[in-house]
Amino acid sequence: MLSNPISTKNMWNKKRYHSFDYACKKRFGTKLYKLSLNAGFSCPNRDGTLDTRGCIFCSAGGSGDFAPDKTLSITEQIAQAKQLVAAKNPSGRYIAYFQAYTNTYAPIPTLERVFFEAAENPEIASIAIATRPDCLNAEVLSLLSRLNSMLPVSVELGLQTIHEKSAEFIRRGYPLRVYEDAVRSLAAIRVDIVTHLILGLPYETTADMLASVRHVCSLPLSGLKLSLLYVLKGTDLAAHYAAHQNAYPLMDFSAYLDALLSCLSIVPEDIVIHRLTGDGPKKLLIAPDWSGNKKFVLNSMEKEMKRRDFRQGISCPEIPHENK
Repeated sequence: MLSNPISTKNMWNKKRYHSFDYACKKRFGTKLYKLSLNAGFSCPNRDGTLDTRGCIFCSAGGSGDFAPDKTLSITEQIAQAKQLVAAKNPSGRYIAYFQAYTNTYAPIPTLERVFFEAAENPEIASIAIATRPDCLNAEVLSLLSRLNSMLPVSVELGLQTIHEKSAEFIRRGYPLRVYEDAVRSLAAIRVDIVTHLILGLPYETTADMLASVRHVCSLPLSGLKLSLLYVLKGTDLAAHYAAHQNAYPLMDFSAYLDALLSCLSIVPEDIVIHRLTGDGPKKLLIAPDWSGNKKFVLNSMEKEMKRRDFRQGISCPEIPHENK
């Protein structure tokens, strides 16, 4: 414990990190729930452009395992996904979250049709688009800029790590500079930029993880997703883990918590934390077992932050931060 405890008076609704929930309430005046959608797109890492296998950790659902059937229209998917959370969302406002596969990897007319169908729904307050930084050409950026003039848009980039050896292992398929260029291009059209990093990649040290966090936070970033490495059935990572798990055991909860708080300690206070852990589908989860109980994990994190008198940015270095 610190000798002079940190005051929570000016924190994020008494949370010790700048949570996505806090950011939504401040911006929209209410809590927003994400509705996971599947527009039926593919990915250059799956259709043979770069590879046919996808990233090593990616499930057959392309990270959209919680999304409705892709054969439904976007309007129908929104209605179906809404049923799962409507009872606890009295505001009736949502985020349309294009989550499955690469959501800017389609012809412009197709992208325009699905994005604007969501944007024109009166219950949708914002659009979130998960994609790859190598799938953001000038036409896509122009479309996103037009969409952002209708309602707030955030673009999620799955970087995972800044280290090329790790990127090669997970079959990311693009170099770091492509991500850096994408962030600057997105910042120029004033959409929110969220970066996803994975903690606990094989052979990465805490210092490596901190280097990834430090680097992305030096760019004009709006938000950050931090997730542990977890193993799902049917992925190439599952086969690799079965053969080599003794060489690099997955993080236990204590080790993950230590690494997570070390990373959060250097994240500037203005960057919104969208995720603190991973929550793969329980029916597919192989390991680590503890990650399957998301409520327990998040509650334990909160308690430990309080016990350590921790807050986001407590060790934030004075590093150059590009304008947002």
